[in-house]
Amino acid sequence: MNVLHYLKFCLFHVIGLLAAAALYAGGDTIAASLLGVVLFYVLGDLLGGDDLSTPSLRHHAILTGQLWLALPLLLLIVGASLDSFIAGRYATPVQLAAAVLLTGLMIGMIGTITAHELVHRTKEPASLLIGRWLLAFSFATGFAIEHMYGHHRYVSTREDPATAPRGRNVYWHIVCSTIKGNISAWTLERKRLERRGHRQYSWHNMVIRGHLMSVLLLAAVWYWGGAAATLFFAACALWGKALLEVVNYMEHYGLVRNPARPVQPRHSWNTNKRLSSWTMFNLTRHSHHHARAGLPYEELHPYPDAPMMIGGYLSTILVALVPPLWHHLMTPRLQAWDRHQANDEERALAAQSGRD
Repeated sequence: MNVLHYLKFCLFHVIGLLAAAALYAGGDTIAASLLGVVLFYVLGDLLGGDDLSTPSLRHHAILTGQLWLALPLLLLIVGASLDSFIAGRYATPVQLAAAVLLTGLMIGMIGTITAHELVHRTKEPASLLIGRWLLAFSFATGFAIEHMYGHHRYVSTREDPATAPRGRNVYWHIVCSTIKGNISAWTLERKRLERRGHRQYSWHNMVIRGHLMSVLLLAAVWYWGGAAATLFFAACALWGKALLEVVNYMEHYGLVRNPARPVQPRHSWNTNKRLSSWTMFNLTRHSHHHARAGLPYEELHPYPDAPMMIGGYLSTILVALVPPLWHHLMTPRLQAWDRHQANDEERALAAQSGRD
């Protein structure tokens, strides 16, 4: 049975390979594949139940290798999508829109989810480098800085760009979190450089180097397919970046904390849906991740008593994209959190949240 606990994470790679094949085929295959991915997650999480297992996995090299494979897999997916675009296999506006949505979804899933795990491994230079390259596909390399040294410190507080206050619209959050997150990354990096005696505008600046990684990808696409292909890739990348902010939105929406107090499992929305857990390297176990940020994905626990999302990750994303439905479903959950999980100080903060 222990072998299955390694193999289950390979579902991640299977989905990526199937998406690459659909994108390369072009035509109506793309829309069908996009619909298939959505139904796979929504129905799979609905019918598959929760995964509450906490196996002890000793072969960490295998688990890390599964993460590293995301970079060649993402190159394959984006390459297949660009090849079809350049070859004219997206013949109609519907096919083109489906290609952008599916490619961006894969940039978010194969790229950002894996990068999130890898950039936490600050003592592993190879993992950190691969994680930053994965983020470059969505123009989000600043995430490696802000997430580690800003978000994890200020999560569920007013100081955290990624935490949405109660009542905020997801589309406004995408804009706010992107702008404030990049400002935070630059500020954190400037302070780091000052401590080390380096100039702000220099090769030592990881924000500048990160943006240059994205520029290099754009230049490679331009060289391959020209201006139109570059605009197509940029659209996919921006959709992938938007998905990152939607995930930030749903992982911490409306939760509050005094920044002087330790982060607890109750300060993140969690889900233990089996299919999401297996295909997203346990990103779903977000409550434990914030309580113990240094743990690798295979050591995270399900925390079934933590505040729970509406469903699995893709299901919750779809609900978040419909603000009236989102607020209708989340308001009772926040009220329950206030009553049963918040302390008196947090109830006072919750009453103030979203007023300004």
